[in-house]
Amino acid sequence: MSTVTLYTYFRSSCSARLRIALHLKGIPFTPVFVNLLKDEQSSPSHKAINPSGLVPALIIQHGTQDPITITQSLAALEYIDEVFKSTGPALLPSDPEMRAQARTLASIIACDVQPVTNLRILKRVGVLGADRAEWSRELIEQGLEAYEVLVKNSAGRFSVGDTVCVADICLIPAAWGAERVGVDLGAFPVTEGIVRRLEGVEAVALGHWRNQDDTPVELRV
Repeated sequence: MSTVTLYTYFRSSCSARLRIALHLKGIPFTPVFVNLLKDEQSSPSHKAINPSGLVPALIIQHGTQDPITITQSLAALEYIDEVFKSTGPALLPSDPEMRAQARTLASIIACDVQPVTNLRILKRVGVLGADRAEWSRELIEQGLEAYEVLVKNSAGRFSVGDTVCVADICLIPAAWGAERVGVDLGAFPVTEGIVRRLEGVEAVALGHWRNQDDTPVELRV
């Protein structure tokens, strides 16, 4: 019997990846809400859990074993997939080439797109006098251009064939963030089609930032 705890913030795209994955795999979890706008991520108590002072943090305790803490979302996704193999669908394709493709696409989002939407980064850009939305929008579009070119080689209903994988789990929260700053996903038709189909997946809806218990009432659907 495993106990799963997720330190999360409703707007955090990295947290959303894990929310979606846990729902997709059917793994119950207890959310612990960390309000980034109140700087709760920088508190000594939180940094004792995640030294980076960020979210998410995934804590899993298997029976009486010491709990395992994972503070990077991509590592957490792979751990979930490896440890809970018999629970829900696999998050990575079984074919080595397609598995590499899924990891490549996920990394484009995690390394090229998501960091420029990070609140900590945007605050520093704002101090320098840049328009935060415009600055992040241009860099997001560059990342999505690369995603669009590569995903054409593997797309079915989703990014790699017809099954939701780690690439999709990273893509959909990034798409929500991109649209918030005015990115037109229509410029990336294959990617946009994948995003719209993902929005019809129950686990994605459950993980959406509007549907979290820490989402302000005025922002909920």
